Amino acid sequence: MEKLTGTLALAVCAAALGSLQFGYGIGVINAPQKVIKEHYARTLGFPVPDAHDNATLPDGDDTQKSTLTMYWSLSVAMFPVGGIISSFLVGFVADFRGRVKGMLVMNVLSVVAGLLMGLAKMGYPHIMVIMGRAIMGFYCGLSSGLVPMYIGEIAPVKYRGALGTAHQLAVVTGILISQVLGLDFLLGNDELWHVLLGFSGAIGILQSLLLPLCPESPRYLYIKLGKKEEACRSLKRLKGDYDTSKDIAEMQAEKEEAMKEAKISIWRLLRAEQYRQQLFVALTLHLSQQFSGINAIFYYSTSIFHTARVAQPVYATIGVGVVNTVFTLLSVALVDRAGRKTLLLIGFGGMCVCALGMTIGLVNLNKYTWMSYLSMTAIFLFVSFFEIGPGPIPWFIVAELFSQGPRPAAITLAGFCNWTCNFIIGMCFPYIEKLCGTYVFIIFMVLLAGSTTFTALRVPETKGKTFKEIAAVFQKHLPAAQAEVETELQQLKSSSEA
Repeated sequence: MEKLTGTLALAVCAAALGSLQFGYGIGVINAPQKVIKEHYARTLGFPVPDAHDNATLPDGDDTQKSTLTMYWSLSVAMFPVGGIISSFLVGFVADFRGRVKGMLVMNVLSVVAGLLMGLAKMGYPHIMVIMGRAIMGFYCGLSSGLVPMYIGEIAPVKYRGALGTAHQLAVVTGILISQVLGLDFLLGNDELWHVLLGFSGAIGILQSLLLPLCPESPRYLYIKLGKKEEACRSLKRLKGDYDTSKDIAEMQAEKEEAMKEAKISIWRLLRAEQYRQQLFVALTLHLSQQFSGINAIFYYSTSIFHTARVAQPVYATIGVGVVNTVFTLLSVALVDRAGRKTLLLIGFGGMCVCALGMTIGLVNLNKYTWMSYLSMTAIFLFVSFFEIGPGPIPWFIVAELFSQGPRPAAITLAGFCNWTCNFIIGMCFPYIEKLCGTYVFIIFMVLLAGSTTFTALRVPETKGKTFKEIAAVFQKHLPAAQAEVETELQQLKSSSEA
């Protein structure tokens, strides 16, 4: 009988430290913005007010302001840019040396990025932070694909959904840790901001110490390398001393499918008719996750709370991080009971209603002061519904929708899609908000309504199903002509072997 073992828990936690760095990188740059920009200005020789003053650069020199804004924008934007670039390498890294060794080698990037940012006060902070953020983004682009892949491959079917949410749980925990450490009286101050930015490197060192204790993915060992005995040993370490014949039989069936498929490249996956529906579902869920408006909340929650006239917007933002984490834990408990599709429908539908509530609250704020409470409540509920389903599920459902052959390419495409949309939202939201004003969340409400409808009509339930059973759901809908072509190809293959 499959069970949760200590080795399995260790492997999931060690892998999820990569996701923790992802979340930390998202949240860490916001709190110390003022003090970092002041250090940039000093290095560039611009006039700077006292570090504890609320003033900004003098109004007279617009060129200096523009230069400073450019360097700060690069400090923020290079993180998702690094992720966009490295997302194409996930499949290569995963298959070249294996999932565990791939994550282990990746930590070189994490430590280098942490050192660059941690030592920024000793050199040119604007250059070192930008370089560090770019390298950290490159690392996180790899980990955001490799971590869900590894966890999805080692998790027992019974617990695959709960363990699959570990990636998102680690991400939101990383965001929360960065928000708390970024408070002025902790590390988000003039003396320690560089320590705050460089702390992610320490997480990478911890992960490097734990990963050698973790078994390699049995699926990688058996299907990719053909090492049956090593795969059996890995299974027993992960799941306890029990009969592995059922797992081996499932992997054998998947291996046979993989042999038919050979190695599926990204270009071939995009062209393959038999995978088009799975790919369409996977990419649309990632698009829906990012265009739900959640990153507008994460990146700009402090200014949104300020607009809603919340007395302490910084602490309200930390409150969002706490809610984020709590409801991700709730998702862990529910995902293998309620199912993926049910939680996605509840999440997208609830966020749609909350987006309307935020809009009503912000629009009527000048008429009724109590509307600030409506806006604040809607924001907290918006985040809660996101973490119930739309937050964690798109990351691990890609590994469930695809067999071993096309899985790395599919995860690569999904990661690229997610990172690109993340960058677009981060760059465009301030301009959209300026154009639409308090009605900005109406746009997200419409998109969320579309996501809810798509989920209801096109997303299959994967709870408790093996990879082969999930693939069969899509195969039933293949066009008859394509099915005939596949039959003919099989017949030709059989004839050539005879």
